[in-house]
Formats: sequence, structure tokens, C-alpha cells
Amino acid sequence: MDRFLFFIDSLSAWVGKAFGWLILVLTLGVSYEVLVRYLFRAPTTWAFDFSYINYGAMFLMAGAYTLSRNGHVRGDVLYRLWKPRTQAMMDITLYIIFFLPAVAALIYSGWNYAAMSVRFREVSIFSPAGVPVFPLKALVPVTGVLLLLQGIAEIIRCILCIRLGAWPQRLHDVEETESLILQEQRIHAAEQGQQPQAGR
Repeated sequence: MDRFLFFIDSLSAWVGKAFGWLILVLTLGVSYEVLVRYLFRAPTTWAFDFSYINYGAMFLMAGAYTLSRNGHVRGDVLYRLWKPRTQAMMDITLYIIFFLPAVAALIYSGWNYAAMSVRFREVSIFSPAGVPVFPLKALVPVTGVLLLLQGIAEIIRCILCIRLGAWPQRLHDVEETESLILQEQRIHAAEQGQQPQAGR
């Protein structure tokens, strides 16, 4: 089962990191626009469209990657105090009630939205440059499918946690400083034979 979960995590990571390079493209494009606008007094007609298309694509395609790393914002004032099994029961309930219907709606509506945009080869209405926006809109249903796959992996993790009483391993890239500090405190408390403080 771990192999399957890691495969989905790896797929989400590969897509997220590949689209993460758009930040470099976006930086270069905006820098060029600033240069020609203020130095040569010759603003481009495509800069606005270029920036929102690149940022939009990056934002859309990073969702599954962020979910795979458990990185979405969570109001965890109480959540982090619960036992893993309780956390998993809460998570699976929310995935079933909210996440799955929302992602299904995204795929269904996004498909129609993207298909119409591609059929008409839609271009931006915000500038005379006629920048194509249909590639960005085509990413909407793709995002939904990737989120659905990652959501299934997260639901499987919840089921495993409910059965085993501990969260299964997941792939990690970086750790937040707070997580590392809390982990160090747990290790230190275990070595000293003490109980870690509540919420730690």
C-alpha cells in the first residue's frame, strides 16, 4: 500500500515541481516589463495576461503537491492535540463530506469550461495582444483529476491511521522549523524520561 501512496505523492510532486519553474518565467517576464516600461517608456501589451496566466497555472498545479505534503492551511489549535486516530477520523469525514464533492464538481464543470475555451481558441479580452488563455483553462480539469488522485491517497492514509493508530509515512521535501523544534523536544523528553508538554 505504501508503494501506491508514494507513487501518487511522487506524481503530485513531479507536477508541482515542474510547474514551480513558472516562478522563474514569471519573474523574468515581469522584470522585462518593468525595464521596458520605466527605462524605455514602451510598455508591453501582454504583461498583465502573461503574469496572471503563469501565476494561475502555477497555483492550479500546486494544489495536489501541497496536499501530498500535508501543507494546506489547517486551523490546528485543537487538531494537533488529538490522537492520530481522532485526527484521521476527522480528516476522513471532511474528505468525504466536502473534498470529494468539491473536486467532482471541479472536474465536471472544469471539463465543460475548458472544452468550450479550447474549441474557440479563446484569447484574452484584457489586452490588444490577444494572448491565448485556453491553455490555462485546459488545466482546470487536469487539476481536478490530480486533486482527486491525491485525495484518494489521503483517504487511504486516514483508513490506515484509524486501523494502526499512527499516521503512515509520507514523502517530505522540507520541514517547517516549528515541526523540527517539536520533534527535538519529543526526543529530548523521551531521553529524559519525561512527558512532553501538552500540545507538543
